[in-house]
Amino acid sequence: MLAAVAMMTATNLSAQEEEAVNAYFTTDEMPDMMVFLPGPPDSTSMAFMNDVARYYWGKEMRKDPERAAQATRDAVYGLETILTEFEEAFGMKVTKEDTPEIYKVLLEGTATCDSICTRPKREYMRRRPFMVFNEPTLYPEDEPSLRLNGSFPSGHTLLGWSSALLMMEINPDRATEILTRGYRYGENRLVVGAHWQSDTDAARLAASAAYARLHTSERFLEQMKKAREEYQRLKGETVGIRSTRVVEHPASTRAYTLQGPPATDSTRGIVIKDGTKVVRK
Repeated sequence: MLAAVAMMTATNLSAQEEEAVNAYFTTDEMPDMMVFLPGPPDSTSMAFMNDVARYYWGKEMRKDPERAAQATRDAVYGLETILTEFEEAFGMKVTKEDTPEIYKVLLEGTATCDSICTRPKREYMRRRPFMVFNEPTLYPEDEPSLRLNGSFPSGHTLLGWSSALLMMEINPDRATEILTRGYRYGENRLVVGAHWQSDTDAARLAASAAYARLHTSERFLEQMKKAREEYQRLKGETVGIRSTRVVEHPASTRAYTLQGPPATDSTRGIVIKDGTKVVRK
């Protein structure tokens, strides 16, 4: 498949850190948002009235210094922001150097998902809230470029939600925390004033569709497997261990340490015996 070797520049990286990414699919091979989702709501519709109400909600949230600071940090588009802001929820610091397999699947996965919004952004060229109301955002540095980029769907929200889905697959035990942060990441676009509610709603649906598409790529599945194994290894987990039990005086030449060498009768701590984790006192 041509997509398996297609090279693209990741649009989810900051301008200072452009990096060539081997996407899992080309834009044309991703689901077409112009077909499976409706476009932005008409300005006379009830949906748009909700957009306006949520815009004012976002402005109200700016009065909370902590929320405003988080929304401003989230406004810096790119994977590096995701890795920093999602670290607590994910439960591990992810870097290109220390967690290369996790980093790779997040980099290539989010870049591939991002491409699903290329056509609707270009075709709809929806005006953003700060343009309609002629008011400043929380992150004015982005305003010139945002004026030239369609608001529907929200690219930030798509990045945040696809990142959350990928991280949840790597560490399902932290699913609630990861998804909560992923949802907040998109919601912060309303706080900043750069997107409408319907932009973020559409982006989450699109990210979910793109995430499902990733799972039809054998290369993605293999990389995700490597990422999960890397996470488990770094967290001190051992694949294949069924349970933990405590015994007082186990003594078996068929016991092994977590590092691999055979355990002796004097070995204390956690050992593996017949596929079971055993704690020797």
